[in-house]
Amino acid sequence: MVASQVHLVRHGEVFNPDGILYGRLPGFGLSKLGHRMAQAAADDLLSRGRPVTALRVSPLQRTRESAAPIAAAFDLEPVIDDRIIEPTNRFEGTRMKLAVRKPVSWPYLVNPLRPSWGEPYTSIERRMLAAVHDAFLSVDEGDVILVSHQLPIWVTHLSVAGERYPHDPRKRRCALSSITTFELRPESEPEPDPSPETASGNTSASRLGRTPEAQRLTEVAYIEPAASLLVAATDVGAV
Repeated sequence: MVASQVHLVRHGEVFNPDGILYGRLPGFGLSKLGHRMAQAAADDLLSRGRPVTALRVSPLQRTRESAAPIAAAFDLEPVIDDRIIEPTNRFEGTRMKLAVRKPVSWPYLVNPLRPSWGEPYTSIERRMLAAVHDAFLSVDEGDVILVSHQLPIWVTHLSVAGERYPHDPRKRRCALSSITTFELRPESEPEPDPSPETASGNTSASRLGRTPEAQRLTEVAYIEPAASLLVAATDVGAV
């Protein structure tokens, strides 16, 4: 047996009055609005009436704080999973709009398809899919919740959907405290060519999305429980 569903929950709004790119920097917790967003995500998950049997969390403060109301709602002890952390970024501690104007930053901007300023998309994909698959296999029944960050969740979506990684960060469908849900569905397609890269330019989603039980990772839902709070929120701090 495996988990029925795995939910990737993004953290709520971060208190960041200076608008810097915080990335993995310590000391960036949720704002008051962010705590309300995190509670909205927990309330939504609880309202579904589904048994949730495990909770895994990125080690950063904002995700641990976002996991707290979920842990309370389901009486679970959060487990830190380093694989679902925010990607590394060369511009941490700066304001992105100002940093890109400085010549010293230009070598990090030469290849946005990789991207050259931080962890490669393929690296994010591998660790996120490994974490999701392990989550499915970590319990005998029920659902598992992973509290993570925008780019790791979005890359997981792109991988499972078989879409290209290069994208406009402003157009990611991964709002604060959103919930993206996955299931394992029986594999019905023939085994693809196990080449390391697909024609779309990203690592084979079919291959990496496969478990030994020949099931395919499938996205089944995306919900924004904190939608009513987003208009007042500031969503900066990572790329």
